[in-house]
Amino acid sequence: AQFSHLYHFSKVFYLCVHAISGNTDGAVARESTERNCSLTPPYLPSTAVNTSLQLEELRVQMRAMNISAYIIPATDAHLSEYIAPRDARLAFMTGFTGSAGTAVVTLNKAALWTDSRYWVQAERQMDCNWELEKDVSISSVAEWLISEVPKGDEIGFDPFLFSLSDLQTPCRLTWQEKVEHIRTQMGDNPYKPTGLLLSALDETAWLFNMRGNDIPHYTSPNKNRFLKVYLNASCEGALCVQLKGYDTILDHLKNYVTRPGVKVWIGTEYTNYALYEVITPQDKLLTSSYSPVLTTKAVKDETEQQILRDAHVRDAIVVIQFLMWLEKTVPEGNATELTAAEYVDKCRRWKDSRGPSFATISASGPNAALAHYSPTKETNRRLTVDEMYLVDSGGQYLDGTTDITRTVHWGKPTEMQKEAFTRVLMGNIEISRTIFPSGTRGVNMEMLGRRALWEVGLNYGHGTGHGVGNYFGVHDFSVQNVKILKNRLILLIEPGYYKENDFGIRIEDVAVVVPVQTKYGNNYLTFDTVSLVPYDRKLIDMSLLSSEQLHWLNKYYETIRSLVGAELDNQGLHEEKDWMLRNTEPFAEIGSSASVSSSSLTLIALAVAMLHNIV
Repeated sequence: AQFSHLYHFSKVFYLCVHAISGNTDGAVARESTERNCSLTPPYLPSTAVNTSLQLEELRVQMRAMNISAYIIPATDAHLSEYIAPRDARLAFMTGFTGSAGTAVVTLNKAALWTDSRYWVQAERQMDCNWELEKDVSISSVAEWLISEVPKGDEIGFDPFLFSLSDLQTPCRLTWQEKVEHIRTQMGDNPYKPTGLLLSALDETAWLFNMRGNDIPHYTSPNKNRFLKVYLNASCEGALCVQLKGYDTILDHLKNYVTRPGVKVWIGTEYTNYALYEVITPQDKLLTSSYSPVLTTKAVKDETEQQILRDAHVRDAIVVIQFLMWLEKTVPEGNATELTAAEYVDKCRRWKDSRGPSFATISASGPNAALAHYSPTKETNRRLTVDEMYLVDSGGQYLDGTTDITRTVHWGKPTEMQKEAFTRVLMGNIEISRTIFPSGTRGVNMEMLGRRALWEVGLNYGHGTGHGVGNYFGVHDFSVQNVKILKNRLILLIEPGYYKENDFGIRIEDVAVVVPVQTKYGNNYLTFDTVSLVPYDRKLIDMSLLSSEQLHWLNKYYETIRSLVGAELDNQGLHEEKDWMLRNTEPFAEIGSSASVSSSSLTLIALAVAMLHNIV
């Protein structure tokens, strides 16, 4: 085999988020035909390829050219999926012959990234020179390189094997750009604050593009050399972050406010009283309900939107596989609330989740009437075909945070259960399909989510929506935090109904606020749902849905078939695709027995009046 010429660049993949977290354990079953590198000596099946010579020859050339890492894709100069044997660089270097993958070789390590279709194949074909990485995102490769390659070292690649899209992918704001953007808002403020005090952990994490899993143990400035380099902590300029001891905040704040002409801006919702009372006299204090960081991070750029959509496609497959597992195990009497919660979390780990985005809510029968119930050994119930089941779960992926709730029944639901579920679904659809002027207050959407329930005297006791981040907090903001709905907000729509000591229903979907063209007006918005899992058909009373609601539901199912279907094909998951197709069959849109009652018209009029009076 002949190596391509080595080309190099110093900033790989334009990495924009530095994840500070532990490794995620894989959970793939091992067979005797797969390698076992934990043994001494390692066990290698007869199908494994010895790659020691290839790696040594490549590293000789890398050292000669002062290259610390080299990236090897699975394509050719035409960027083909299927390539000629002479272009099989990845297979030659790794022994792995799958059609999708990326390898990176450093001077002392080698790693392969491939998707779940090929994990077992890779374990059978690779020797123990290679690590198998199961997160196939570009950010995962970049994160690995950041951790393995010293700052300033060169990384090589063959430019004939990478598309313009690969190398010119737009990225989020660097932290330096975010800081300058917040400073611009400070400068534009008529009260001219000279400082901004951030106390909320998620605001600091967002501003500096950092993520962590060390909530109980925050970083000491003397412990993390990486942070000092990343935040330019060794200099004194405007974009140099000075790391101070956690316990010195009061002293530094007191000293700052003694200076003449300073004014400190705080968000009162997330600043504690101890910090607030230090900022005296009052003319040195500027308050708003929320800091400019909170309101800025709520609006996602195009890249954040797209990668969040990608994460939800993969997460939909997790939920589909989980629902299929339930359909099999519940009738057999082999599932409980706890085992179900454990299984869905395990499914996400198989799909490269860095962990759950919150504690999974797995609730059956009367337990589901508790909106935020989580099973314990004392409250755990066996799942049966005679009761409704609610599962609210999500994952933290490098490209997005997911949160989705589905309510299902494996037997014959009662008429009341079907009506309540359908009316919750109607509320979800009404919010999702509504068109509204930019600047509408988020609280006005509450009435749309509740109207179908109100008509029959039902309601729910929690809010209807909140924001969600990208590899970030699952409660990124509440609707009340962001007082107006604007383009590029990402939030959850989650109406529900809970009958005490009987059952609970919630339908929760992530949606993006997007512009919409209307016949006459401009600057109007709507929601685009990015959660992609069908609803339980046996719980839907079609006679209650309007023709508009049915049309929206069928369009939503078309989207699931298109986006999730393509990924299921890509992963070779034929049973999952069959399940998805059965559960997204279109509903008949011929007429509807739904009618608009006088009470509905009264509520609509009230909602319009509120919108005009409040917005």
